[in-house]
Amino acid sequence: MTGIKTTGQKKMMFFSGRAHPSLAEEVAGHLGVSVVPTKAFDFANGEIYVRFQESARGADCFLMQSHTAPINKWIMEQLIMVDALKRASARSVTVIVPFYGYARQDKKHRGREPISARLIADLLKTAGADRILTVDLHTDQIQGFFDGPVDHLFALPVLTDYVGGKVDRSKLTVVSPDAGRVRVADRWCDRLGAPLAIVHKRRDPDVANQVTVHEVVGDVRGRVCVLVDDMVDTGGTICAAADALFANGAEDVIVAATHGVLSGPAADRLKNSKVSEFIFTNTLPTPSEVDVDKIKVLSMAPTIARAVREVFEDGSVTSLFDEQA
Repeated sequence: MTGIKTTGQKKMMFFSGRAHPSLAEEVAGHLGVSVVPTKAFDFANGEIYVRFQESARGADCFLMQSHTAPINKWIMEQLIMVDALKRASARSVTVIVPFYGYARQDKKHRGREPISARLIADLLKTAGADRILTVDLHTDQIQGFFDGPVDHLFALPVLTDYVGGKVDRSKLTVVSPDAGRVRVADRWCDRLGAPLAIVHKRRDPDVANQVTVHEVVGDVRGRVCVLVDDMVDTGGTICAAADALFANGAEDVIVAATHGVLSGPAADRLKNSKVSEFIFTNTLPTPSEVDVDKIKVLSMAPTIARAVREVFEDGSVTSLFDEQA
């Protein structure tokens, strides 16, 4: 005998950082596995310590961490966890990033600016990640920043099924809050059979989170408008867009976005807005200080779990894309 035979069976292990444990537990439940016990804590100076309580040798490891606030801490924790898995002889490491941090910094608008979305991809690759699985990137080209497979999932079916089931589709108009979201809004239109409108806005490049809405392109008078976006951060853009729709005669406005970042003045803006409902997914935990009764959170756990299973079983993640197109 010149070698050693093995059973050839693959082993999957599911890990989670501390940023959004409830989503990780839900995904693990859909997969029929448990989250691997992990010892993680912060030293007095803020440094992070991580140790997995089970052996990861030879396993296909899936590591979930959503880049929520404090975002830099959780990105660093994920990098440390990836490094620990590679040093523990994991067969492969797939990082699951439901919300990809720094995605808005995907290109240089002016000189001497960073492309931070590329930096995050480089950091994950250098740490030892073999694959990224994420949900609704701010722009599609971020997939090309990572030197390896990127599985880009969409919240479109989850959001459209909910909206389509509660409103009169004959009165529905899908609205893009700016020119950059038109492609996504157009896919909403195809799925719901609704017309499209666009809110034209201009942002002050020298003042963060300040938006001036100019005009609405399309007929929204007497219509139920669903404003669609990839994320709501401080709420300035989306609430200003909603005000413009009401000023142009909209009967009602619903906001649907994948990522509810909801930082800074978002809670007050959402609470005081005339928008009847804000619909998000659970790619990010809802901040504890945001207690707004018109927020609805839908789960992405089944979609993420299906994608994880396809990756592990060498199936077709593209089949999920086809269903979600």
